[in-house]
Amino acid sequence: MDVYAEVVDVDSTKQQERHYYLLSELQTLVKDLPSSFQQRLSYNTLSDLALALIDGTVYEIVQGLLDIQHLTEKNLYNQRQKLHCEHQGLKQDLARKHKDALQSCKSHNLALLKSNQQAEQEALEIRVREEQRMMDKKIVAEIDQKVIDQQNTLEKAGVPGFYITTNPQELTMQMNLLELILKLQQKESQSGIL
Repeated sequence: MDVYAEVVDVDSTKQQERHYYLLSELQTLVKDLPSSFQQRLSYNTLSDLALALIDGTVYEIVQGLLDIQHLTEKNLYNQRQKLHCEHQGLKQDLARKHKDALQSCKSHNLALLKSNQQAEQEALEIRVREEQRMMDKKIVAEIDQKVIDQQNTLEKAGVPGFYITTNPQELTMQMNLLELILKLQQKESQSGIL
């Protein structure tokens, strides 16, 4: 037997041991999931997931996707906060303008002024609601796109259970798989395996 064959045997033995270790850990972690999801995670699915995790690349991919998700969420939150502050400023400016107009208004024009101010106030409220609604739609669309990007990336990386879907049950299953991956990564990290 040559040296190359011995190295391959040692390598495949280590990979097999790692696969069994990961599979055992996944089987333990699955017990924390709701029973409806435990039933959907077959031995083969867990075994395939363990195989995908052997070299640690999937951990890095998941961590990268998580970092991107957090940055995206923070950016979207900041955009919404900025819009909210702009709206507060518009409301304050209008209130100041109305107060000044009321102070300088002649009594015989008061009813007309109040009517006009009420119309301006309502128009501003409608504008604010519409801009907030459009911002919220944009945020949901961006988050939905991030989910699709994540599913696509994990599917291409060969992680079992990941494909592009909008089915709520499948999304929950994918989130449970991600939770398993992250818990296993954390456990390996703490024990110094990674």
